[in-house]
Amino acid sequence: MLNTLPPITRNIIIINVVVFILFYLLNSPALYMKFAAFYPFSPFFKSWQIITHMFMHGSFMHILFNMLTLYSFGPVLERTLGDKKYLILYFVSGLGAFFLFNLWNFIEVQQIQSSLESLGFNLNGYLAGENVSFTGSPQAIASQQELVTQLKSIITVPMVGASGAIFGVIAAFATLYPDAEIGIMFIPIPVKVKYVLPIIVIGSVFLGVTGNVGGIAHLAHVGGALVGFLLAIYWKRKMYRIN
Repeated sequence: MLNTLPPITRNIIIINVVVFILFYLLNSPALYMKFAAFYPFSPFFKSWQIITHMFMHGSFMHILFNMLTLYSFGPVLERTLGDKKYLILYFVSGLGAFFLFNLWNFIEVQQIQSSLESLGFNLNGYLAGENVSFTGSPQAIASQQELVTQLKSIITVPMVGASGAIFGVIAAFATLYPDAEIGIMFIPIPVKVKYVLPIIVIGSVFLGVTGNVGGIAHLAHVGGALVGFLLAIYWKRKMYRIN
């Protein structure tokens, strides 16, 4: 099955599968944390994570969905765009996903910091590792505890997966082939991809902004899709031949 794929898509799938199996066998949380992508101002962040996180996945279903999606859309784009542009599309979409997701994290962190300071919480001391106590009324203490929990989640929970890059691939496909029809689970008839993508993006924006994330970095998907769309528009307007 992989032999029928063009080389870039085939190698990306192979690398993702090998990395997933390797980390599963090693079962090392410390090693996992070195290569997953943390918030850039987290003490756990390393520069290489902006690339390595694209080849890591949290579960079998996570990697299965991502690789099946890439298998479905990637070959057409690779043959259409050529190796160089396809690689640019994939990795720049992944970077766009990382940066949009963490831009929103940055905004949330600033809001949390402002709220904690207004409640009299010694945030700088807490971040420096000091034994800082919650103070004030029971309601103020509860608010401080909730905000600190949110802050710790942003700083200590990493992002993994190729979803951002793959959303870029899907968005580029939808831009170049808007009338292509795809099958969707639970929908009995094929649907044009130009109708599917906006619904997915709008849903991802809503879930990401409202916080109903369910452990999924929805805004990373939006970032990847936005980059994929812009690149496809740029290449299309530059009159690159699309066969």
